[in-house]
Amino acid sequence: MTTRSRPELSARNRGVGSHRLPFTKGGSRMTHAFLQRIFPIVVLIVSTGCASMTAEKSDDKRIALAEQGYLFVGGEYSKSKDGQIMTGQMYVQYQIPENRTQPYPVVMWHGGGQTGTNFMGTPDGRKGWGDYFLQRGYAVYIVYQPARARSGYFTDTYGPTRRPSTGAMSSRFTAPERTNAYPQAKLHTQWPGTGVPGDPIFDQFFASQLEDIADTGVIERLNRAAGIALLDKIGPAILLTHSQSGPFGWQLADARPKLVKGILAVEPNGPPFYEMSAVGAPNWFEDGPLGRAWGITRGPLTFSPPAKDPKELRMTRQASASGPDLVRCWLPAEARQLPNLQGIPILIITSEASYHSPYDHCTSEFLKQAGVKHDFVRLPSLGIRGNGHMMMLEKNNLDIAAELVKWAQQNIR
Repeated sequence: MTTRSRPELSARNRGVGSHRLPFTKGGSRMTHAFLQRIFPIVVLIVSTGCASMTAEKSDDKRIALAEQGYLFVGGEYSKSKDGQIMTGQMYVQYQIPENRTQPYPVVMWHGGGQTGTNFMGTPDGRKGWGDYFLQRGYAVYIVYQPARARSGYFTDTYGPTRRPSTGAMSSRFTAPERTNAYPQAKLHTQWPGTGVPGDPIFDQFFASQLEDIADTGVIERLNRAAGIALLDKIGPAILLTHSQSGPFGWQLADARPKLVKGILAVEPNGPPFYEMSAVGAPNWFEDGPLGRAWGITRGPLTFSPPAKDPKELRMTRQASASGPDLVRCWLPAEARQLPNLQGIPILIITSEASYHSPYDHCTSEFLKQAGVKHDFVRLPSLGIRGNGHMMMLEKNNLDIAAELVKWAQQNIR
């Protein structure tokens, strides 16, 4: 390689930075005046550039991936009126960061009426939990429940559906403070918009809502089978469950205890045994139908001493609530252990203003009675206030994600 001396460079190659002003008395004065004019501009450009780099560093949207793709797990062929079809399969999208620092992937499992988009972003275009975990060195697997969205739906096999309405989604998820059906509802402040139809953020959210199987027992069975197939394929993983998918975490930990390295249960479906309805003042709550016959699941778990029939758990109710504005829990009359869940790091988080706030402690009490050590954390105790049930979409969603990552890195080995 040859090197040219500076005088040999053409004017074009020298560029603006090499352009020489006439070095005469007049030229010197012109240079001084020129510098006086451009100096404030240079300072502004440099300052703006530094500010941009700082903002980019604090909330970098770029993610370098080593691999991404999708797969289907589970499923089986069956006959229909149209011929052979496949049912029970589950679509899973995965991304593996180039800078993978965490040994176990996180499997993110959405709730009822929802899809994996819950974790891909927010209705107002901000970063979602999936990207947040990726940027902190985790491989991320986002599932679409069987018979939901990309996983496919066959009415003649899965049966009738239930569908979301704007009124139900607004009062339960995005604007509970408007209906005030339970005491904590008035504390809701974190939804990024009005939370009602016509608001563009609500409209974007509601566009993602889907029909799902009306029989939640079928939903649980399908997800248990597909979840086992997923863990058998990808190996040890951390489960992040939300709402309807909460029982899937307990069932998978029971079926594959060596492959479930931790559970981040975000307001898991509950409380134990009976469904709970928020009915407003003055009574606030009433028992619904028997939903989870095995306490925290609809399907059987491995208890010690064994229980062949859920009636052997013999439900009894707390004489008094554990605190103000909380429901009285239904719990087994006699303690039975859940040996397969013991030793697995488990975190349950509950927000301040969700309809889960009055009863999620009952799920914690059930696990405690079953000898399952875990952490039950109400977000206000971490200084995170005003959230509803769809906290992964709300204004402070990344503050919550940060606490989940922090806990996982401290407790999951």
